[in-house]
Amino acid sequence: MGTKKLKGLEEFLENYPGMSVMPLIDGGLCLRGKFKFRATVPGGDEIEDIYRLEIVIPVSFPNDLPSVKETDGKITDEIANGHLFSDGSLCLGSPLRLLKLINDNPNLNNFVNKCLVPYLYAISNKIRNGGGLLFGELDHGNPGITDDYIRLFGLKDHLRLAQTLQLLGLKKRIANKKPCPCGCGQRLGKCGFKNILNDFRKMAPVSWLKAHTLPFG
Repeated sequence: MGTKKLKGLEEFLENYPGMSVMPLIDGGLCLRGKFKFRATVPGGDEIEDIYRLEIVIPVSFPNDLPSVKETDGKITDEIANGHLFSDGSLCLGSPLRLLKLINDNPNLNNFVNKCLVPYLYAISNKIRNGGGLLFGELDHGNPGITDDYIRLFGLKDHLRLAQTLQLLGLKKRIANKKPCPCGCGQRLGKCGFKNILNDFRKMAPVSWLKAHTLPFG
């Protein structure tokens, strides 16, 4: 991935002049530097803050989303309340949720605005005002991702989620012959629930969906 091929890169560098870019050996890109942002939420304070970040963008972006690390130790595990991965990267949300957030315009700037800035806003708000993290904080690790997927699909329990994720990892023509996990008693192909799965199939290949969902079923 060259710098000219990454959609939204030029706009990102204009909006965040403290960040610089370097190519990676595997064809991806790495953005490093001071990330200064200003954001607000309805009914909340406007927050301006700076974090020193390292953003690694894989060559397969947007199917595989960037990995973000805060490199000054400002975001501790205590501050993030466990929402850090074991390698120190920020847990910005569940894979399907993030994929859906940027699907309308899958470029770097959209990822930053919809996934990264809200996370940093929540962290800065907690540092300044105390309390928990905003935006409906999930449990840590796989249990939190599983619960988020139940909400995302509008399901009632983990068993139906497991069935849904299994179908999502199958080709459409095969999945449509299986019982619908919504509980309607029909085949998936006869139920409107299939449209929800088909929307995700438009966002990413079946291989990606299988890799990013089956561990949580």
